[in-house]
Amino acid sequence: MRISVTDAKGQLTDLVRRAEAGDEIILTRHGHAAARLVAIRPAVDAASRRAVLASVRAAVSAKVDAGSGAARSQDFLYDEDGLPE
Repeated sequence: MRISVTDAKGQLTDLVRRAEAGDEIILTRHGHAAARLVAIRPAVDAASRRAVLASVRAAVSAKVDAGSGAARSQDFLYDEDGLPE
């Protein structure tokens, strides 16, 4: 949305709400773009990023199942003499 600085003075609260909702507001002066009003996205700090990664790693390691070994996984295809069934 493009709006002149003069018109924006009376609508600032509404323009901020629209920017927070994701709209990009371009403020113009004499018909030329002068400024852009956009929402600020909160920065993720390193400590919270590490905490998320640790929780994902813990969840994945809890789901690991040893299962059967691959060395004997095809035994059901052969009889006791080692011939295909």
